[in-house]
Amino acid sequence: MAEELKGMKVAFLATDMVEESELTGPWQALRDAGADVELVSVEPGEIQMARHHDKSGTVRVDRLVTGVSGADYDALVLPGGVANPDALRTSPDAVRFVRDFFDQGKPVGAICHAPWMLVEAGVVSGRTLTSWPSLATDLRNAGASRIDREVVVDDLLVTSRWPDDIPAFARQLIEVLSRWRRETLAGRPLPGRAHRGQGLPGQGLPGWRLVELDRLHDH
Repeated sequence: MAEELKGMKVAFLATDMVEESELTGPWQALRDAGADVELVSVEPGEIQMARHHDKSGTVRVDRLVTGVSGADYDALVLPGGVANPDALRTSPDAVRFVRDFFDQGKPVGAICHAPWMLVEAGVVSGRTLTSWPSLATDLRNAGASRIDREVVVDDLLVTSRWPDDIPAFARQLIEVLSRWRRETLAGRPLPGRAHRGQGLPGQGLPGWRLVELDRLHDH
């Protein structure tokens, strides 16, 4: 598995009070699979992580969101925590960065409260995803369908609900990133649209409309 994502570059977008396990768990899993990972944030220096509502450790920021775009990375991961995405969604540069990945047809993972960023970026209409339960009304009002599953894949979007889902979330991210790269290298058509209704029907990868973790390997 160590070479599965070798050569791929993945951005993690986060700020203060990001849920520690939702940052470090997927981060380590993608690194173990060979990906290069970078922490992108809105301010330089370090960000404060949290364990639920309590401060934990800090982590160094690699790049500022004002100086990067989706073209710099192969994929994006959005960890949760309540305060983290709530702050990020007030940053036009952070919202633009998230939207870049949907415009360019690249994989995105979001866990817990992170789908708030997807709502702010205007990319959830017509999609099926999961999240922390309290986001259900926000997602519905934005045109999405929320289901209660540990991990949901809709095209290239991978979502999960909370820290207990991290192992499944990380495994699914690795599978989606690996498959996206294979399809890209094979020159097959990719979604490449920010919103449902844009582009031609069936532009997504075969079998990717809605795939649960336990069904993915059947395709």
